Amino acid sequence: MGKITVETCEIEGLKVITPKVFGDARGYFMETYNYNDFKEAGIDQVFVQDNQSSSTKGVLRGMHFQIEHPQDKLVRVINGEVFDAAIDLREGSATFGKWFGVTLSAENKKQLFIPKNFAHGFLVLSDYAEFAYKCTDFYHPGDEGGLRYDDPDIGIVWPELPDMELNIIERDLNWKGLAEYKAEHNLT
Repeated sequence: MGKITVETCEIEGLKVITPKVFGDARGYFMETYNYNDFKEAGIDQVFVQDNQSSSTKGVLRGMHFQIEHPQDKLVRVINGEVFDAAIDLREGSATFGKWFGVTLSAENKKQLFIPKNFAHGFLVLSDYAEFAYKCTDFYHPGDEGGLRYDDPDIGIVWPELPDMELNIIERDLNWKGLAEYKAEHNLT
């Protein structure tokens, strides 16, 4: 191993990964993904699709999940800075409904591994950000679900910056809360 440092989180399965960066006068080099290193760290997934998005300051995307085709995700920021959050939706999990958040940036080069059956979203903190992620299943149109980013039953503490206005699409404003999700799935 040695090319990555893996930090476990208070929610089992979530992992913050920091790659080893090799820098000199020309810039830097790092491996953002190496199957053998990740497998040794307990992340033995086959990623089948890479996605990338760009957003401006204040854009909040989330909290999304896939219903019938859940995906493991490995997320990172390649330009700018975001606050990334994940909510445990694994039935029977001791941390069901709990959230974890971490700042990901081009500067800190951290990544977050998010297992299947988590809701995921992020808030852009910099003027501009490019967000990249690997997935273990393909995108299936019509298979998206979501939870309210501001559901008080979850209580995500999103960073607030004085010069930032939230920019959220209507679909993400209309997701239901955790209580409705639990009722729909007969969870107690």
